Amino acid sequence: MTQAIKKEFFAYRNGIVADGLRRAGDPHEVIMGCQLADVITIAAHYDKNAQLAQELWNDSKHRECRMAAPMLYPHEEMDMSTAIEWASSVESVEIADVLCHRLLRHLPEASQLWKQLRDSDKPLVQYTAWRLLLNLLLLNKVEKNAQLRTLVEQQLITATTPLLQVLQSIKEEL
Repeated sequence: MTQAIKKEFFAYRNGIVADGLRRAGDPHEVIMGCQLADVITIAAHYDKNAQLAQELWNDSKHRECRMAAPMLYPHEEMDMSTAIEWASSVESVEIADVLCHRLLRHLPEASQLWKQLRDSDKPLVQYTAWRLLLNLLLLNKVEKNAQLRTLVEQQLITATTPLLQVLQSIKEEL
C-alpha cells in the first residue's frame, strides 16, 4: 500500500515547490513538492492503519511519507513510547507541525508527552514539545496558569527561531 500512496504523491508532484523546499534546506532526499492540502487529500483515500503509518514514517528520506504518516496512524492505538520515538525523530519544523496537529494532540497522554519532550537537548524535539503544547492550549486540554506562563517566559529568554515563534504564540494564548 505504501507504493500506491507514493504513486499518488508522484501524481501530485510540484517541481517548483520541491525546488524551493530544497533551496530552503529541507532535509529530505525525496521531495515531491506536494502541498499539505494534497497530502491530506491523498491520506483521506486510505483507512487509518498503524502498520501503514509506521511504514510511511520509517521512510524518513521521503518528505510526503513523513507528512502522511501522522494522518494515517489511529491515535487510539499509539502508545507513549511510539509517540516519543516519532517526536524524537522529526527532521524539520514542517514535519513536527504536522505530527503535532494531525496526531499527537489527540493522544490521551498528550500533556504528559509534551512534559517529557520539552527538556530534550535536541532543538527539533524541544520545538515539537512546545508546538504540541500550543495545540493543547488551543484545544483547552491544558490548564492556563501562572506556573505555565513562568515556564514559557523562562524559555523565551534563550529561545531561537523557530522555537521563539511558538513560545510567543503560547504566551499570547496564556
